[in-house]
Amino acid sequence: MPELVWYAAYGSNTRLERLTHYLVGGRPPGTALDCPGCRDPRPPRRSVPVELRGAVYFATESALWSGGRAFYDPGARGRVYARAHLLTAEQFRDIAAQEMYRAPGTGPDLAPALRHGRARLGPGRYETLVCPGTLDGFPVLTFTAPWSSGDVPLNAPAAGYLRQLAEGLLEAAAWDRDAVTSYLAGCPGAAGRWTPRQVAELLPG
Repeated sequence: MPELVWYAAYGSNTRLERLTHYLVGGRPPGTALDCPGCRDPRPPRRSVPVELRGAVYFATESALWSGGRAFYDPGARGRVYARAHLLTAEQFRDIAAQEMYRAPGTGPDLAPALRHGRARLGPGRYETLVCPGTLDGFPVLTFTAPWSSGDVPLNAPAAGYLRQLAEGLLEAAAWDRDAVTSYLAGCPGAAGRWTPRQVAELLPG
């Protein structure tokens, strides 16, 4: 098992402030649930922008934000804007456990996903691990749902959630405002419900 892995965040954890609540615990502003935090609360060693093959779509209903959650479909056509955080394998497992509504310390075994590129751990959302490759010699990992974007009804994201995604991607400093707002407004579930201009109006300045 590698000591370090990249966590490729494509949802609200693209934003470092949001990710910090998964690391140290507490309730993110505008949400309804507390995060227990990781056993190791240290910040990422690095955070870098990445682009993944596939697509992000919005579906189900978020208990934290209301509206649709972001999911990653690695088999879909397209390009995903994401932010990779270099963490210990233990930290990633603890973040994955929290996303699965489990306690830190009970996170998934990473070996099957590292070996096969994908591992379904359960039927629920964020209970499938995906390893889309490596970066600087460390494996890239993320989590998503076991289904594909065409297998579930789409659901538009709430304004607060979409703002988190936009701010996180802009924080990565790889894409400009127009690129980020157009990208998010074009994701299935947001497309037809949000325009690039409406997404831009969620942002300060």
